[in-house]
Amino acid sequence: MTFTDLRIFGILGSPYVKKIVENDVLEYSYTNLSEYVTRFIIVSVIMAIVGYLLGSLNFAIIISKVKYKDDIRKYGSGNAGMTNMMRTYGRAAGIVTFLGDILKAVVTVIIATLLMGEACGYIAGFACILGHCFPCWYKFKGGKGVAVTAAMILTLEPFVFLTVLIVFIACVAFTRYISLGSMMGALIYPIMLKNFYTFTHPNYHILYFVVMIVSILTALMILFLHRENMKRLLAGKENKFSFKKKGTNNQTTHTKSEEKKSLHHDDETDN
Repeated sequence: MTFTDLRIFGILGSPYVKKIVENDVLEYSYTNLSEYVTRFIIVSVIMAIVGYLLGSLNFAIIISKVKYKDDIRKYGSGNAGMTNMMRTYGRAAGIVTFLGDILKAVVTVIIATLLMGEACGYIAGFACILGHCFPCWYKFKGGKGVAVTAAMILTLEPFVFLTVLIVFIACVAFTRYISLGSMMGALIYPIMLKNFYTFTHPNYHILYFVVMIVSILTALMILFLHRENMKRLLAGKENKFSFKKKGTNNQTTHTKSEEKKSLHHDDETDN
């Protein structure tokens, strides 16, 4: 079993696939397609459940409650993500939240890919994003899934991630709207993945269908969760991103109960 076989079909899927070389072109065929599909569905469902539960571990909520004895969802846009954490508690809290969100997505995708290939990795990754945005542990109120989505793309297709990242950085650099950069990245993601996947995986029609469906659903969910940002952008009310925290300092912010419960609808990506 080569690394390519493992990445595409996984440990549990590779036994049902054989290589065929015709005219110096390597192709794969299934020795028992029905059994492969059955195993793929079972493993994907299990990993989707695992991914959702891991995704539901929202580090923004965990950190805000454990360290600050508070709930990040009371502040900013009310979402639990890196941007809101950075604005409310500072850069360190935002970075730790970001790393935690990335780690849970990377672990989920790697395990699923090792077991049943990258198509299963996409399914598990999407479930992780879903759990992050609608966590069962926190009354289904979480973040907007940008960091988790970025981690999934980076783990599965680094080249596509690089392209999306360039678009995101360029958009934020010119406009200073993180939400706009996130939405533009979401829009371009399925397009870039389609072009890249058809070029690098010309003979995997079943896997291609799964991957494209997941990528489109991911993009649509990111856009849906940024619908309020869209309204504020169109109305010219979306504030531009700054690394500076609101208020005079962190201690003052968290000793005033009136300020604690206020919601500032800033340019929140809330990853």
